Amino acid sequence: MTGTSQLVTTAAGDVLSSQKVVHVAIPVRWSLVAPDGRGPVETACTYDIHPHGARLIGTRPVRVGDLVQIERGRNRALCQVVWTAEPDSPLGGQFSVQCVEGKAPWEEELNQAEEKYAPLIANAWQRRDFLRHTDNRRRRPRYSVEGTADLSDGLQRVEGSVQQLSELGARLSTQHSLPLGTDLRLTLNVLDVNVGLKARVKNLFDSDGMGVEFQQIRRGDRPMLDYVLRRLKATRIEEFIKVEVVTEPMAAAAG
Repeated sequence: MTGTSQLVTTAAGDVLSSQKVVHVAIPVRWSLVAPDGRGPVETACTYDIHPHGARLIGTRPVRVGDLVQIERGRNRALCQVVWTAEPDSPLGGQFSVQCVEGKAPWEEELNQAEEKYAPLIANAWQRRDFLRHTDNRRRRPRYSVEGTADLSDGLQRVEGSVQQLSELGARLSTQHSLPLGTDLRLTLNVLDVNVGLKARVKNLFDSDGMGVEFQQIRRGDRPMLDYVLRRLKATRIEEFIKVEVVTEPMAAAAG
């Protein structure tokens, strides 16, 4: 993925980063929509909601690209499935939808709720230990990855790409770096998963990017970050095994 980015400057206080996302459980009804008609109506529950879609959990498996009709009260919308969790992962059964026709049935709840963040490291003891032993940061695995990043410091918005990701930070490729120490809101999209964070610029690179340290994570998004990191770790292990399998026959032939 290239490091192309775009800078947009607007008035302070505008919502610049990604759209508002709220972690809230709302029961809904949904059904698959196919050329031969609608499937049976089932129940699901939202994990988080935003103006154009939601993340839900249901008992029936769906596939990316499926059309579903979602209803709440008298409100209904036609949506498309844009992400599904791996069935054997801790997020099994969850899927995300994007509204393609009609207003989001949870619009009223979204207008009344506020986006909330929580400390990335959950309890005070862990935070004290983390700050005292700064080498712990380097022990957290870093993974090379392709993804997109949307940053805002409240005055300007920067779009770029994700080059590396760990539990505590990321290396981002952008054309317009923010000054060291800048506090910002950050939305990452990696493996088709969105994660909202509050972060601080810790490093600037000569080429085209910066390193950010995560400070807080959007409430409800910690499982999503863990999901992404587990998948990246599994991919690294699979690639390592493939290299080992190829190397051993070559060594035997050379002997």
